[in-house]
Amino acid sequence: MYFYNRCLELVRLYPAILSAKFVRPPVRYKSKMATPAKRAKLTSDERSEKLTSLLSAEWKQVEGRDAIQKQFMFKNFNQAFGFMTRVALLAEKMDHHPEWFNVYNKVDVTLSTHDVGGISDLDVKMANFMESAAASIK
Repeated sequence: MYFYNRCLELVRLYPAILSAKFVRPPVRYKSKMATPAKRAKLTSDERSEKLTSLLSAEWKQVEGRDAIQKQFMFKNFNQAFGFMTRVALLAEKMDHHPEWFNVYNKVDVTLSTHDVGGISDLDVKMANFMESAAASIK
C-alpha cells in the first residue's frame, strides 16, 4: 500500500511523468537468427532423404500438421532434465526451440519451424542432436 500511495504522490507532484515517452535503447548486438536459407521448408526430395533415418529412429510425422514427434524415456527425472538442458543450450544457439512436454522421466518432443509452416533443416539438425544427446545419457 505504501508503494502505491508513493506513486500517486509522485504523479501529483510531477504530472510530466504521465506524458513521458519511454524509448527502448538501440540494440547493440548482432541477431542470433539463422540465415533465411536455413529457414526454408524442406522440399519433397530433401524430406525423403533427410527424414528417412529419423523415421527409422522412432520419430513420427504428426497427423494433420507438418511436424515430427518423438517420446524420449529416461531412467529418472535427473536424466530427463539433463537431456532437456543440453537441448535448450543448442536451441538458444540456433534460435530454434522445440515444443516439448516433460513428466518425470518422459520428454515428448515436437519439431516444426513455425516461420516456414513446416519441417526445415533446423528441425532435422535438432532431431539428430537429440538422438545423440539421448544416447549419451542412457
